[in-house]
Amino acid sequence: MRHRVAHRKLGRVTEHRLALLRNQSTMLLRHERIDTTLAKAKELRPFVERLITVAKRGLVDGTDTTRALHARRLVARDLADKKVVSKLFDSIAPRFADRPGGYARVLRLGRRQGDCAEIAQIELVGSEYDPTADQAGESTQPEVAASGGGVGGRLRDAAKRLTGGDKDKKDTSDADTADE
Repeated sequence: MRHRVAHRKLGRVTEHRLALLRNQSTMLLRHERIDTTLAKAKELRPFVERLITVAKRGLVDGTDTTRALHARRLVARDLADKKVVSKLFDSIAPRFADRPGGYARVLRLGRRQGDCAEIAQIELVGSEYDPTADQAGESTQPEVAASGGGVGGRLRDAAKRLTGGDKDKKDTSDADTADE
C-alpha cells in the first residue's frame, strides 16, 4: 500500500535522490531553465519553490536581520554554490516578492530519441527567453519570430532541437557551399 507516500523515488536511494535534487536546483537557479525528464522536473518544482519561499521570507524584514541570516543558512543547506545563493537572495527572490507561489513552470518537450523518455523543460516564471544568449547558438531571432512567440513557440523550437529538425537546413547549406 502507498498510504501517505508523497514523493517519487526516481530509481535512487534517498541520499542519491537528495543530491540529484540539490544539483538540479542549483543548475535551475543558475541558468533559470533546464531540460530534464518529466518525473525529475515534477519532483524538482516543489523543491525549488520551497527554496524561493524561504528566501522571500528572509527578505521581508530586510537583509541585515537575524531572520535573513537564518533564511540564508537554510537555503545554503541545500545549495552548495555560494554564488547561486547570493543570486537567489539578490535577484530571484525580490523578483517574486509579489507572487504568492508558482515560481517554476514545467513544459513538456516530447520524447528523447535514445530511450524514449519524456523530456520536460523546467524554468522560472518570468525569465524571458533570449535566443541570442543560447549557448548552442542554433536558434536565431528571425526563426523565433517566424515560429511564434510565447510558450508555444519556445516549445516548438525546443522540440525541433531535440528531434533534429534543423538538419535539413544544415544539409542544404552544406550542399550550397559544396557547389561553389
